[in-house]
Parts: sequence; C-alpha cells; structure tokens
Amino acid sequence: MVTLRDVARAAGVSAATASRALAAEPGAVATDRRERVLRAADELGYRRPGATASGPPSRRVGVIVPDMENPFFSGVVKGIGHRARDAGVTVFVADSDEDSRVEADLVRQLASQVDGLVLCSPRMSDDALAALPGDLAVVLLNREAPGLPSIVVDNSDGVRQALEHVHALGHRRIAYAGGPVDSWSDRERRRGLAAAVAALPDVDVVQLGHFPAAFSGGVAAADLVVATGASAVIAHNDLVALGVLDRLRARGVDVPGRVSVVGFDDVPAATQVSPALTTVGIPIRTLGRTAVDLLLELAPRPAGPRPTPQVRRIAVSLVVRGSTGPAPAPGPRTDLTLPTKAGHA
Repeated sequence: MVTLRDVARAAGVSAATASRALAAEPGAVATDRRERVLRAADELGYRRPGATASGPPSRRVGVIVPDMENPFFSGVVKGIGHRARDAGVTVFVADSDEDSRVEADLVRQLASQVDGLVLCSPRMSDDALAALPGDLAVVLLNREAPGLPSIVVDNSDGVRQALEHVHALGHRRIAYAGGPVDSWSDRERRRGLAAAVAALPDVDVVQLGHFPAAFSGGVAAADLVVATGASAVIAHNDLVALGVLDRLRARGVDVPGRVSVVGFDDVPAATQVSPALTTVGIPIRTLGRTAVDLLLELAPRPAGPRPTPQVRRIAVSLVVRGSTGPAPAPGPRTDLTLPTKAGHA
C-alpha cells in the first residue's frame, strides 16, 4: 500500500508538507511544491485516508493504549473521541497489549496514515520515543519523555494525599503494591511516596512489586501485603486495589477493619464493590480531551527540530469511601500464614 511518506519521498518534501498539500489548505504550501506532491500522488496511485469525492480529507488521529481492558484507558479514549468529534477528527485506536515492541510496530504502521498520534502510557524507552520521526505530531499521555509534549497527572500529590489520609487514620506500617516495571507512572508514584514519607518520619512504607496493572496483580500482591504486617495498602491503580480487596476477602481479612485499601484512578468499578474503594481521583476524560486539543495545536508539524515541549499537569483529588478506616488496635495476628501456592504474577 502506498503511504503518505512514499508520496513525500517521491516529491522531495517532508511528510508534513505533503499532508498540507493534499489537504488543499490555502497558502499552506508553495504552488510548485503542491503540484509536485499532487503529481507524485497521482503517479503512485495514492488516495489519502479520509478523502472524499466532494471535499478535502478529514483529519485523522491515531491513539495507542497498552490495555483497552483497563477502564482507565477506555475512559481516556472516550474523552478523546468526544473532543475529536467536536473538532471533525477521525480517531483510530490500537492496543499494544503492554508490549513495547508491539507498540513500536503500531507507531510505524500508523505514522504515515494519520496527522498525529496520542501515545497513552507508552512502554517504549525514552530513546525509542526520541527516535520518532521529527515531522510526526506526537502527544504523550501519562508519560514524560525528553523533547515530547505530554499530559500527566500529579502523581506525587496523589500518593501524598493517599499517604496522609491513612496516616491520619492511625496507620503507621503501610504497603505500596506497585505496577509494571516499565510503567512511568509507577516510577513517579514511588518517587512521590518516598518524598511524602520523608515528611512523616513515624511511617514505615514497604514497597512491593512490580505487579501487572490488572486485577490479577492485586490478587498476587495481597498475600505479600498481609505478610508484611501492614495495616494499609496503597495500590498502583484501582484494578490492583480491586484484586487486593478480592484476595483479602477470600482470606477472611476484614477491610477496612484489619487492612485499609487505597486505589488510584477512580474508575467506575471503584463504586461497584463492597466496601467501595477509597482512591485518588483522576479526571480521566479530561485527559483525553486535553490530549486532542494539544495534538491539534501541533499537527501537521513541519520537518526539523521539535519545539520546546509542553508538559500539562492535571490535578488529582482523594475520594474517600468505605475501604479505609482507623488502624486496628495492636493485638495478636491470625492472618499471617501464606497459602502453600501464592499466585505471584
């Protein structure tokens, strides 16, 4: 299949210039360059995605997420879709299945077919992100990387709020059930937790994991939480927290009587369990809408060095529900015995 980059190469221009020429934007491209692009497109048999017989092609945005089954990302995609429709933009979504190699392949496949990309919590390394084509408009969501614009939540403030909440309830030994090893947000939350602990010298935080950012990760983490003797656990995200709740219930550990549980994200399922989950609330759909706004400011991008990247930080707020309560009174523990086969992902 002939791509936009094939046309640009044949015409001797950048992909961004070819995109503007084919979009017929008045005055956007010099007449001679536009004619070269149109001639190359005709010779190669290229039909720009979204083109119609009655008018110019619509703008197209690619969105890559690590796990569409995670309600955080489905909420983000909802926000992207709503804002894109308002702006007359078509959205294509791909799932990398938490695999950085699949993610890189998807970027290569989509790059020549869209006007810009939103990479949600990308698992690619900083070096791989830095190597993205310079004329490709890219916005990172829930990730910072040198040279690229990004939209992130205030992870440090989120874990600080969570820690101060359980501390105020009397908890002094607290576990953190971490996320995937290549998760930027997990690294940020661990750093934020360390900074928050420094301001609370009577707190002992045990960092556990890495665990999958999924229900199964929480199930695996729960036995370790109990073994540490922690009376509260802050989970990497709500799915991990829900897995912790389920496993603690199966073991007969009372929540919040024996262990308090805090999540991160405030996905819909947080209110659909008993007890309802205390969590750090994120305006998930706002992230998606903001990503589209920022991407439309950047696309199409001229070739050459990228401009100084913007980092937009979104505030978070703790939502207190039934999964947290006062620390239990000191006494003999009856729930410390691990099962013979603990499932650790």
